[in-house]
Amino acid sequence: MKMLKTKKEVIDTIINEKNILIIQDLDGVCIPLVQDPLTREINKEYVKDVARLKEKFAVLTCGEHEGRRGVNRLVEKALNSKEIAKKHGFYLSGLAACGVEYQDRFSNLSHPGLKDNEINFLAEVPKKMQLMLTNELKKILPNISNELRNKLIDVAVCDTRFTPTLNFNEIFSYVKSDFQKVKKLQLIMEKIMNNLLEDSKKFGLDNSFYLHLMPNLGIRDGREIMKYSTQNEFGTTDIQFIIKGAIKEAGLLLLLNKYIANKTGVYPFGENFNVRNAPKTHNKLIELCRDKIPSHQMPLLIGVGDTVTSVKDNKNNSWLRGGSDRGFLTLIQRLGELYKKDNQVVFVNSSNDQVLRPRIKGTDMTGISDPNDDLKFNMIINNGPKEYIEWFKQLASNY
Repeated sequence: MKMLKTKKEVIDTIINEKNILIIQDLDGVCIPLVQDPLTREINKEYVKDVARLKEKFAVLTCGEHEGRRGVNRLVEKALNSKEIAKKHGFYLSGLAACGVEYQDRFSNLSHPGLKDNEINFLAEVPKKMQLMLTNELKKILPNISNELRNKLIDVAVCDTRFTPTLNFNEIFSYVKSDFQKVKKLQLIMEKIMNNLLEDSKKFGLDNSFYLHLMPNLGIRDGREIMKYSTQNEFGTTDIQFIIKGAIKEAGLLLLLNKYIANKTGVYPFGENFNVRNAPKTHNKLIELCRDKIPSHQMPLLIGVGDTVTSVKDNKNNSWLRGGSDRGFLTLIQRLGELYKKDNQVVFVNSSNDQVLRPRIKGTDMTGISDPNDDLKFNMIINNGPKEYIEWFKQLASNY
C-alpha cells in the first residue's frame, strides 16, 4: 500500500493547479447509501459548494439526473426551490445513467448516443420487472402478506428512465439472518434481468443493453460477475438494465471532450463523440487521449468513488476485481502517468448501518483492494459522505 496523502495535501495538490477537473460519483460519496433510494437526501451546503467550482466539477454516476428518482429532485428538495436551482445553476453537471444522460448545471439535458426505439423499450421495463418479481416473491416468500410483498416490490423496482434497476437492499434486510436465502434472491434478481435481455431481442435490440451488477467482481466472457452473499455482507444488491457502451470510463472521456471544448472551442474527439462510439478498452481510450489531447490542454484529474471490489479466487489463484468506479478511477490514474500529472484518486468508505459493504480499516483493504492491485488510492475518506462533504467544503472555499 502506497503512502496516503492527508486531506490538506490533496487540497494543496488541487489548488496549486489552475487546470483541474473533479469527476465524482454520487451515491455513497456525497449521498449516504440507503435501503430505499426514494429516501435519499443531498446536503444543501454541498450543492452550493459544487456550484463554486463551476466547470471544474462533473458527476459521473449510474444514477440519473431527471425523473422522480433523479438527483435533480434531491437538489430541489435541499434548496426548497426549483426556481433557485435553475436560476443559480445549482444542479450537478455531468454524466448520469453511466454515460447517456448529460446535463449542465442549469439542468439543460441531452442524451448522447441514445436511439428512440431503445428509449421506448426502456420505458416498459419497470412494469415487466414488477410482474416477474411479484411471481418470484410469491414462491420464495410465500408467508408474507400481500401488503408487505407489494411494499418490498415498490422499493425494489427503480423506474429510472435510462437505467431501470432492481435494488434488493430492502428485501435482503427482511431475510438478513439467512444469507443462503439472500443468495437465492440474488439468483432471482439475475434471472429476471436476463429474461429482460432476452425480451429485448424480440424488438431487434440484440446489442442495445447489458446488465450492470453493483457491486460486482469484474467481467468474465463479456458479463459482469455476481458477488454472492456471505455471512458478513450481502454482496451484489442492485442490477441495472443499461445501454451497452454506457460504462464510466467511456463517460470520463466524454466529460474530458466537453471540458476541453468549453475551454478551447474545439472538441478533441469530435462534437458527436459519445459512450457508444467510444473505444471499448482502457488501452484504446488512453491512445485516443494521447493522440488528440496535447499535454497543455489535459487537466489535472481528481476521481472520487466508493464502489471498488477485490476478492481472491482461490480456485484459479487470481483476484476478481470489479466495482462500477474501478474503471474510471484506474483510467484517471493511468492518464496521470501518461501526462506526468499528479492525478488524485479518492476512495470513500460508504458502508453504513443501512447498506453493508466492505470498508477499509486502517491498512486492511479486504474486499476492496489487494497487494497486487494496480489501482492505488491517494486518499481515503474513512467516515463516508459526511466526512467527504466536510473535506469538499474546505476545497471549495479556495474558489
